[in-house]
Amino acid sequence: MTSGAFVRALAMPALLTVALALTRLAHPTFGAFDIQSLALGALPLALAAAAQAIVVISGGIDLSIGSQIAIANVLSASLMQHADFRQSLMISVLVLAAGAGLGLVNGVVVALSRIPDVVATLTTGFIFGGGALLILERPGGGAPAAYLNLAAGQDFGPWLPNGLIVMILGVAAVWAPIRLTRIGLLIYAAGSDPIAAFRSGVDVRAARTIAYLFSGIACAIGGMALTMTTGIGAPLAGAYYTLSSVAAIVIGGVSLTGGRGGMVGPVVAALLLTLAPMDLVFLGIDPNYGQVIQGALIVLVVMAAGFYAYWRERK
Repeated sequence: MTSGAFVRALAMPALLTVALALTRLAHPTFGAFDIQSLALGALPLALAAAAQAIVVISGGIDLSIGSQIAIANVLSASLMQHADFRQSLMISVLVLAAGAGLGLVNGVVVALSRIPDVVATLTTGFIFGGGALLILERPGGGAPAAYLNLAAGQDFGPWLPNGLIVMILGVAAVWAPIRLTRIGLLIYAAGSDPIAAFRSGVDVRAARTIAYLFSGIACAIGGMALTMTTGIGAPLAGAYYTLSSVAAIVIGGVSLTGGRGGMVGPVVAALLLTLAPMDLVFLGIDPNYGQVIQGALIVLVVMAAGFYAYWRERK
């Protein structure tokens, strides 16, 4: 790892540390319970950010992230409502398979139709969103207490909530096979320079389809995480995660042009985006300003990247 890459890898965790320190100053009683709330709130968004990052690194973008998370959420909540813990784990495997299928659908549509990703995934997002409403028309369903405890518990101590462990394991489950195998090289090559990748023998369409497949798996984990954190299925709950996932990857250092970025930045950005409304509440400010902060951060990060690219070209 180069010194520049090392600095970038540490930048987001350092920023989160500073943000937590400032939060403690603003709210001296900020403690283990608040850390647990932060982890639970950020858990689905972290998986959504992971899903979006994989696709964007491959050179695409997915506007159906929220709808995929909604389907996984309502599917798991409706099937687990009267299930025990063991049955719920088996249902989780089914939901993962469904998520992989939705991701594969996106990948095939983008690859075969050659329609821009924005249009293709916006369309499939409407379809998936309708599917979520067909599965569960209104908020409901449930899951056994032991299943909810997978994220809501404190089995590792009050300062290391289960939600944080599930976040790390969930992201690692989709990122490790990409990062540690040839799949990652193909995805990065397809996103960095698709023409050069094609000339080098890379099947760009296949690489991007695989990226969408892994993204679908991440969305499925995110949807089940939403079930764990809320205890119910909500067919419209996924709407928040599409744009927020884009915000998390931009703030987390993933290039929207593809081929650059990792997973640490977007996940930490998800924690920061969840912490911001909490801080506003502590300060007695309307938490809806959190969306204003989110939008401002995106603009600032994109502008900074543009100025940096311009400066590099002038050198």
